[in-house]
Amino acid sequence: MAQDRPTASELLTAIADFLREEATPALDRAEPRLGFQMRVAANALAILEREVRLGPAADAREHDRLVGLLGRDGTLETLNRELARQLRTGERDERDSGLMAHLEATVADKIAIANPKWR
Repeated sequence: MAQDRPTASELLTAIADFLREEATPALDRAEPRLGFQMRVAANALAILEREVRLGPAADAREHDRLVGLLGRDGTLETLNRELARQLRTGERDERDSGLMAHLEATVADKIAIANPKWR
């Protein structure tokens, strides 16, 4: 059972902030290579925090779009496999406006988690 406070998202944010704001500057002075590695670790924690916070809703939106696009229900993994099969066999292609809208929305959700500063 999840704790009330702090949430997983809050914990991940606190750890990433500590690493970025306190540990990394100290390591940059003492050992620049480790400072770089600490920035990578802090960034990975920030991605995990966004995944915890934004991932479930993004997955639900993707699932709903796929159900509408494919006209059948299933797990997100199964629906994505079916879409991939349809793309491989040429049943769907870039002329399908519903497909393109789905892909654009899915990529936007993934970028919001992986690198929200990209846009």
